[in-house]
Parts: sequence; C-alpha cells; structure tokens
Amino acid sequence: MERAIQIYALINFTVIGISHALQPRAWVEFFATVRGHGKAGVFGYAFVTLIFGSIIVAFHNVWSGLPMVLTIMGWGQVMKALVYFSFPKFGLSQLRIPTNERAYTFVVGGIVLLLFAAALGYHLWTSK
Repeated sequence: MERAIQIYALINFTVIGISHALQPRAWVEFFATVRGHGKAGVFGYAFVTLIFGSIIVAFHNVWSGLPMVLTIMGWGQVMKALVYFSFPKFGLSQLRIPTNERAYTFVVGGIVLLLFAAALGYHLWTSK
C-alpha cells in the first residue's frame, strides 16, 4: 500500500508541479475565485487539502528515508485542513497571499514539487 500511495503522490506532484510552473497566473486566479466565496471557499479548499493529506496519512506511515518526507507532507496537509476548518478567517487571510505580483512563487513551488516528484520517482524505481 505504501508504494501505491507513493505513486499516487508522484502523479499528483508531477501534474500540479507542471501546472504551477507553466500557469502561475491561472493559479492566482484560482485562489482569487476561491477567496471570492469567503468562508465557504476556505472550506472547499480545506476539503481538497484534507482528502489529499488523509489518504497519505492513512496508508503511508513511513518514518525513515525519503518516503518520510511524503508522510510529513501528508500530516502537514491534514493540519492545514484542521486549521482552515477551525479558523476559516485565518484561512481566508492566507488565500489573500497569491497575487499577480507574487505569481512567481507558484513557479518556484512547482519546481520544488517536480524535484520532489523526481526524487520520489527515483526512489520508486530503485526500490522495486
């Protein structure tokens, strides 16, 4: 099951990483749209975050080596969802951060996701 979750994460990180790197302004627009729905938008975003993180946490309890990073990222997503669900006003303030002037941060984030995806892919390839 751990291997399956690593493949799941590899696919997600690759697709989202490429999108972040190539379409940063679309991501700014996405977050502006989510933000425009107020607290309900924060809840929608928190649901997506919770689903992704909880799948990782439930099926990938690895606390050593490179895969440990994935487990930590999963817990981070679960905690982020908890904070956003519990304090939607704070979540709304965080959703105000993405702006066209800061769109480059999505490019940087995309590159980081792609680097992690590459490392995870290498781990999967070599640990058959």
